[in-house]
Amino acid sequence: MTGLDLNSGELEKLPGGTYLLTLCQAINLTTAVVSVTIAALVGSMLAPSHTWATVPYGVQFAAVAMVTYPASSFMRRYGRKRGFLLGAICLIAAGCIGYMAVVHSSFVQLIIAHGLLGMYVAFANFYRFAAVDGLVPKMRSKGVSLVVGGGIVAAISGPLLSIGLKDVPGFAPFALCYASFIVLGIGTIALIVFWRPVASVKPAAAPAETPAAITAAAPVTVAVIAAALSYLIMNMIMIQASLLMASMCVAFDTSSFVIQGHVIAMFAPSFVTGMILLRAGHRNTLLAGYLFLAGSAVLGIWGWGLGAIVSGLIMLGIGWNFGYVGGGALLACSLTEHNRHRLQGINDLIIAIFATAGAFLPAILQATIGWQNTNLLCLILCVVAACLTWFGLKAPPSSAGKAFGT
Repeated sequence: MTGLDLNSGELEKLPGGTYLLTLCQAINLTTAVVSVTIAALVGSMLAPSHTWATVPYGVQFAAVAMVTYPASSFMRRYGRKRGFLLGAICLIAAGCIGYMAVVHSSFVQLIIAHGLLGMYVAFANFYRFAAVDGLVPKMRSKGVSLVVGGGIVAAISGPLLSIGLKDVPGFAPFALCYASFIVLGIGTIALIVFWRPVASVKPAAAPAETPAAITAAAPVTVAVIAAALSYLIMNMIMIQASLLMASMCVAFDTSSFVIQGHVIAMFAPSFVTGMILLRAGHRNTLLAGYLFLAGSAVLGIWGWGLGAIVSGLIMLGIGWNFGYVGGGALLACSLTEHNRHRLQGINDLIIAIFATAGAFLPAILQATIGWQNTNLLCLILCVVAACLTWFGLKAPPSSAGKAFGT
């Protein structure tokens, strides 16, 4: 066995490039952790008013949403490698301008830096799809899962960078946190230079749409909803949990440890999610994800104290992993060479919109309906999405049906 399917030209084992993309994803998520840790603090230092403190971080999310589909189109035309290199250049520029923003106390430069950071993230979010190019369907779940697993590195490296570089003698507070993006961007370029994309066999012309192709819209819809809704619920509960712990006068070090445990729970399962997807199927994995998300919501509704919050956030992390990785794997197995770039772009655009909503809603929801009702809302969303998954992936007995877990 050489690892190549001679009939399809697709790889039957993970190529070395997958592991390079896993390292790139670790860098991507490290920048995300550093950003979420320092953005509001630096914004409050430089903003003309405290009400503007979260504007740079909001601009970052908006940039992700606006650039995601153009990034997909760029890579479809010029290749993923050039797209990832362009994204890394944006990361380096974000580091340079962010450093200067802190040194010169420029709020405008800070906004520009986070906008560039969002542009980088828009490109980097496609690492997980690049990992499955040229793989046979049964290996795509492992590819997506392994790349997302790079986040476990970020769960450790992100807080260490933020804490270690926050106050360094001779430099303005937080300046070196932004300067670290320059080093991370250069590291990304070095990895991408060595990465060799797997060439996919492109048909000469797009085939006519058949009833089977129309039916395939169901798994695509289920996949997009699973990944996007998991992000929405995760952001809403995680951020509001931070606000809740602050209102409970939980020490900052303790709440930071709780959030770090949640981040580890988000990414650690990735090392086995691919195997679970192969054994249990996409539908059962997604349903398990919704079960964990629903369990987190139930603890939020009826649980009390810090212990309930910690347990709920761990379940929330695992549920996000099954939903995000499972949705990405299902999408990768449902697309063809003709539509993969377009639908991957649409998928990540929707995820970015849902994630942005999840980032902005928690403070509003806490002030209006409260913690318990927010969790009740998330529980209802989980039940509806689980029903959609159950019926959307109920296909007639076939090889495709087996792949979806029916």
